[in-house]
Amino acid sequence: MLDLSRRDFVVSTGLAAALGLNARLVVSPAFAQKTPDPARGFVTYKIGAAEVTALYDGIWEKPHDPAFIANASVEDVKAAMVKAGLPADFVSIPFTVVVVRNGGKTILCDSGTGGQVQPTAGKMMANMKAAGIDPAQIDTILISHCHPDHIFGLMEKDSNKPVFPDAEIIISDVEYKFWTDPAVIDRLPEARKGLARRIQAVFPTWKNIRQVEGEADVAPGIRFVSAPGHTPAIARSTSLPA
Repeated sequence: MLDLSRRDFVVSTGLAAALGLNARLVVSPAFAQKTPDPARGFVTYKIGAAEVTALYDGIWEKPHDPAFIANASVEDVKAAMVKAGLPADFVSIPFTVVVVRNGGKTILCDSGTGGQVQPTAGKMMANMKAAGIDPAQIDTILISHCHPDHIFGLMEKDSNKPVFPDAEIIISDVEYKFWTDPAVIDRLPEARKGLARRIQAVFPTWKNIRQVEGEADVAPGIRFVSAPGHTPAIARSTSLPA
């Protein structure tokens, strides 16, 4: 069982933010230790009274791109990957979804790719069941932001039918309003227009989405923490008591 502090949890759920740090590039060995083993599919640990299960949803084997990490060359990236014991021929970006059981509630933090982002991803539901978690028993889903690897697991690929129709979905009002504003489509780069159109076709029709303001308490022992910058609107991480 992993022994994670509150800071470890917040940092591990906000990996993308680390890519903008002006520091020497290092892939921490702790990263591999806290990432679910793909062979098993999940890892469970405790944070205070909360039981946390990290579910492996798959991986993005991202081709090397000199523009991806601004303060490191491709060769620097490859060297860091090798030092961490990871393959050097692509950037390993695992998709991990977290389930928190606390206060009699089962809370899903983001929803994964739904198998709709990368062909090497979409394993969340199978690993959830392997971990003994019934998807029908999810009470609350916290959405940090509306990128595909965080929300596509909410809706079926072709029909957009809700995957968790009985769960309450909680999202920042700023994030929700940004993506559901019809005028935003013309302001987005071409690659993001389809995402906005899908969100606008689906989210306003669902009655189980609740918008919250600021750094609100959103589930037993859990509150949103403002972490702006990852999307044009605002991104959220979650915080648990130590």
